[in-house]
Amino acid sequence: MARTVVTGGAGFLGSHLCERLIRDGHDVVCLDNFVTGTPANVAHLVAEDGFQLIRCDVTDYVHVPGPVDNVLHFASPASPIDYLHLPIQTLKVGSIGTLHALGLAKDKGARFLLASTSEVYGDPQVHPQAEDYWGHVNPVGPRGVYDEAKRFGEALTMAYRRSHNVDTAIVRIFNTHGPRMRPNDGRAIPAFATQALRGEPITVAGDGSQTRSIIFVKDLVEGIVRLMRSDQPGPMNIGNPYELSILELAELVREVAKSDSPITFMPRPTDDPTVRQPDITLARAALDWEPVVDLRAGLESTIAWFRDHPDVR
Repeated sequence: MARTVVTGGAGFLGSHLCERLIRDGHDVVCLDNFVTGTPANVAHLVAEDGFQLIRCDVTDYVHVPGPVDNVLHFASPASPIDYLHLPIQTLKVGSIGTLHALGLAKDKGARFLLASTSEVYGDPQVHPQAEDYWGHVNPVGPRGVYDEAKRFGEALTMAYRRSHNVDTAIVRIFNTHGPRMRPNDGRAIPAFATQALRGEPITVAGDGSQTRSIIFVKDLVEGIVRLMRSDQPGPMNIGNPYELSILELAELVREVAKSDSPITFMPRPTDDPTVRQPDITLARAALDWEPVVDLRAGLESTIAWFRDHPDVR
């Protein structure tokens, strides 16, 4: 039976990953400092055999007694409101936290998987984005604290692979949605969904022509688990190549939510990417993976969760 450590395991993505691993028969050690995650996200797992929840800030230390087969490093603020409000914490978890998590993997002889991001591509000059594209990132802009933390984490992961022979993998995660997202985290779908459900104006940045490619969390987790179980080092894009504009997304959310909310426009944030679309050729070939959940079906699940979640009321 595999034993897997998930840092940031009480966050949005981490909790779904813990849930999948427990279902697959893993023992799971979930580490989280609850700055952006919450114990409520994994409360349904606490009674499960093999699940352990530990309050831990990975920028201070990472200590897990006993054998470990996999270390999945998902600890990080990951939404604009979070990393703009917590810039130093974001940089520390991407650097010191990654160092500590890699040290654990090295000590235990475990496979290490870094949760990186499509934000390493910045405001891309190549479209769609394949893994061999180096990116177009503003290191001194307000978003740079997240972009560069992840880019540094990737470099550190490769250094441990080359210098210490640690078995590593890097996943570049594209925009993801699903249950357990926080309604006020600053991302487009939570904002649009909660505004639509409340009958408030749906606020679209700029003219809404900027594009995103959005994947449902179940598909994302499937790709991550397949990468973890493979011998692939990455970096590997895991995302949905279906691209749509932010305005089209707002209109679709309003339709799925059965809302009459008007759509209004506001200024675009600094360094907001103009386009975003993953090239998933590598994931298709190496993992036999591609997303299967239709965007509308995924949105129905996400919006239903917001509708039932007390924070949206």
